Amino acid sequence: MKEYQAVIVENKEIANGICSVTFALPVATKVRAGQFGDIAVGGTHLLRRPIAICKVEENLVTFCYQVKGEGTQRLKEMKVGEETSVLMPLGNGFFVEETEKEVALVGGGVGIFPLISVLREYAGKKTINAYMGFRNKGAVCGLEEFEKADKFVGVTDDGSYGEKMNSVQAFAADLEKGYRPDVVLSCGPLPMLKALKKLVEEKNIPCYVSLEERMGCGIGACLVCVCDLSSGAKARVCKDGPVFNVTEVEL
Repeated sequence: MKEYQAVIVENKEIANGICSVTFALPVATKVRAGQFGDIAVGGTHLLRRPIAICKVEENLVTFCYQVKGEGTQRLKEMKVGEETSVLMPLGNGFFVEETEKEVALVGGGVGIFPLISVLREYAGKKTINAYMGFRNKGAVCGLEEFEKADKFVGVTDDGSYGEKMNSVQAFAADLEKGYRPDVVLSCGPLPMLKALKKLVEEKNIPCYVSLEERMGCGIGACLVCVCDLSSGAKARVCKDGPVFNVTEVEL
């Protein structure tokens, strides 16, 4: 982890209520797929905003975020050329073993964004099927990235883009046709992760999930983002995660 004084080179809306911001860092940095950054938004907002890293190209790093409150609204309003503090990379991220050749990505909502970084790291090295769920056609984004997958299935809650279903249902449909990945990587809302956990446990497929939790410090000190482990212990999503084996966490 390092604190960077980063300069905004692009900040734009890419779907309804969803934006992409690209920062120029002073030096090039390396990031593992699934890690995140903690962005200072200034003004009266003392707490940084933890946001998944979508892509890194030398000293340019791109984050995608949903505008939900005053902090992300402030981030949306930041202009090209404006400078702010970014702590990154944070968290343990995703890691695909050498023996895991077939990878399934299952994402929903803003949970699709950490999975873009997986595609960028492993496309061409692994066979990747991506199943992404969106609220509606207006929320669809990132298609140019998901086209890097060997197979991409995009669906929506209302059927306005792709079929009317969620990403877990789309993934399950392919399992019923005989598809079986070596590992599943996922991020999305809690109901989606619960459904996925039930499915992969029934099918006995290894699965790793990136949890979405409110965070205060992003470095494991404040304990705001503590989650329950199946063992009865506690874990800090920001420091011990955000990626966990799905069997190790209570959802």
